[in-house]
Amino acid sequence: MKVPFKVVAPLVAALAIAACNGGGNSSMPGAPGQVGAQAVHIPHWQATHSAVPACAGSRIGQAQCDVLITTGVHPDTAGLSAANLEDAYKLPSTTKGKGASVYIVDAYDNPNAASDFAEYRSVMGLPVGTLNKYNQEGQTSNYPQGNTGWGVEIDLDIEMVSASCPNCTVNLIEANSNGGSDLGAAEKEAVALGATIVSNSYTGGGLDVSDYDTPGVTYLASAGDTGYGLTDPAAFGSVVAVGGTDLSPNTASKRGWNEVVWPDSGGGCSTESKPSWQKDPDCSSRTGADVSAQASGEVAEYDTYGHGGWFLVGGTSVSSPFIGGVFALAGNSTKQNGGENFWKLSKKKIKKDLYYVSSGNDGSCGGEYLCTAGTKQFGDFSGPTGWGTPHGIGAF
Repeated sequence: MKVPFKVVAPLVAALAIAACNGGGNSSMPGAPGQVGAQAVHIPHWQATHSAVPACAGSRIGQAQCDVLITTGVHPDTAGLSAANLEDAYKLPSTTKGKGASVYIVDAYDNPNAASDFAEYRSVMGLPVGTLNKYNQEGQTSNYPQGNTGWGVEIDLDIEMVSASCPNCTVNLIEANSNGGSDLGAAEKEAVALGATIVSNSYTGGGLDVSDYDTPGVTYLASAGDTGYGLTDPAAFGSVVAVGGTDLSPNTASKRGWNEVVWPDSGGGCSTESKPSWQKDPDCSSRTGADVSAQASGEVAEYDTYGHGGWFLVGGTSVSSPFIGGVFALAGNSTKQNGGENFWKLSKKKIKKDLYYVSSGNDGSCGGEYLCTAGTKQFGDFSGPTGWGTPHGIGAF
């Protein structure tokens, strides 16, 4: 019998907030020529003690998945389903995506990935899918050592691609470790295997932009879960930085949903060089996010490696692989250059093909668009949510 799912209210008592971008305080950037928040922002999940990181540790020379987990929920009766997400963003998920592939890069191994992938799709009413699993040398054996924290991330990533693009082939590349050189090797191997879409749900140090800038490949990365600020690889100009929103049902609206800034979403000024195609006025460095999707902690995930099955997750680790699937639906992944196309969309296309996020912020920056939605200081753009969220696939 299939497990019933229902939409739950924001900030439920127990969340499993998953994204590889949390785990501590975030200092607001304030380099010369940058206007933005200057104080230390305590993420909501940390301030309320509602979650604990599964991949806690230093980001010096390595990335962390920072899956944040809180127990105490009966998740078989709650959570945003694949159908909920497809409806919220009006995606042609049943008719598009055949023959398309999305690649996921994560660290370490989840030995239950294939069976968890199959169970998620079965319960969600999705067609039987194809999951190809590789090590960082491109072998379909000799996987790295297991890690239950990264295992949650792995399951989340392959399930969110399934949610947005159920007809896509999902390809998982497991790096030997969370070190920058191993993750970079996995990125290169994805390209060698034919990737044109690569999603990365982690942040950290020791990452090399040259591993994320192959022409004709759409790289995506989660923008972060600690509020204002943007970290590598999302901060690289060759990468689509994916921010987060808080999605909730609203039967009184034509869309059927409300969407505001998820307050822990990364975004704003980074310390990476500014791409020539970015023209916003108040950040002299790379500005993000570019686009966004649901990230608050109400999404249903299935994982049996480190957990007993169903639970709730959130974070920009939800939005990055989900948006990867949207790119696959659109079929234009070889024609992207990081977030450039979003920044060059006409006002008409932005209004028609992206949902405008008009309220919320991810920090205190004096009302600036870099952390606050709805200011109209730079069109529809805001740091936490970029140019908006998908309204179909026209913007992709």
